[in-house]
Amino acid sequence: MSDQTKAAPSSNPTVVDDPYKRLEITLNPNGSLTRKPSRFPNTSATPDPDPTVPVLSKDVTINQTTHTWARVFLPRQKPLDTNKFPLIVYYHAGGFIHCSAASTIFHVFCSKMALELQAIVVSVDYRLAPEHRLPAAYDDAIEALLWIKTTQEEWLAQYANFTTCFVMGSSSGGNIAYHAGIRVAEEADGLRPWKIRGLIMHQPFFGGSVKVESELRLVNDPVLPPGVGDLMWELALPIGAD
Repeated sequence: MSDQTKAAPSSNPTVVDDPYKRLEITLNPNGSLTRKPSRFPNTSATPDPDPTVPVLSKDVTINQTTHTWARVFLPRQKPLDTNKFPLIVYYHAGGFIHCSAASTIFHVFCSKMALELQAIVVSVDYRLAPEHRLPAAYDDAIEALLWIKTTQEEWLAQYANFTTCFVMGSSSGGNIAYHAGIRVAEEADGLRPWKIRGLIMHQPFFGGSVKVESELRLVNDPVLPPGVGDLMWELALPIGAD
């Protein structure tokens, strides 16, 4: 990733005090990360039909070997004209290295999305880098889509309209949604009668070996300067990839 830094003009260098400190992570000798637990607190699912909860949620296993799973969000109030909801498959943000489907920020986001759009949301918990470098997250994304097609999970089997599905992701999840969309398009015949109607990339996280104008302009951004993004890519990409 050093090439990305060198691409910036000398008059406007990439300045980051300590990207590890900014991300509150420590790289261990074995290549794993120690993450600060309080940076992204978690929220438990709410599967019981409590009348005060407008959106129910529960966790279901996708692959026991890779320990991947999903949190399914179901609006309590069923549609008047049909008992079927549109389906949104969602991949969370976190720069490929942070967060999960249980992270409070994404639990709340998916709950609100399910309520306001009146849709079932399947928030996929994919494997994180650098413990599992790309394309592991892309593979998990595809596996989740195929799992949704074949699962007999009660909420999906009873209430999801599989002919009205959207694939969505935020930040790194938007990148994952993009790659999953490309790969699944090549296998569209194998998904029938399930139909993916659209791809929603919410502030997607893309990068290149040469800095673009917006990255140079935000070189001192207090939240996500390019140097922090460089570290995320360095940790997420296969070793040796640029």
